[in-house]
Amino acid sequence: MAASSRAQVLRLYRAMLRESQRFTAYGYRTYAIRRIRDAFRENKHLKDSEEIQTLVNKARTNLEIIHRQVTIGQLYSTQKLVIESLENRDNLII
Repeated sequence: MAASSRAQVLRLYRAMLRESQRFTAYGYRTYAIRRIRDAFRENKHLKDSEEIQTLVNKARTNLEIIHRQVTIGQLYSTQKLVIESLENRDNLII
């Protein structure tokens, strides 16, 4: 993979992870992050530049979808789950 292509893929990977961190819902956030990491790991050994470019274009489309879903999720936010709440972590007995 060419250095510019590698940098492009890494920028896209970081952008997708960063945008996924903005999901307000815990389940969506963890699923998106796990799915992004798994997909990039699965394809990290590809050498065919045409196939890489196809996957990069697909990832850009998915980044736009993630961005839209994050925006919609912020419009209709819900209460945090117990697992997310910082106040409840201090009161837990382990």
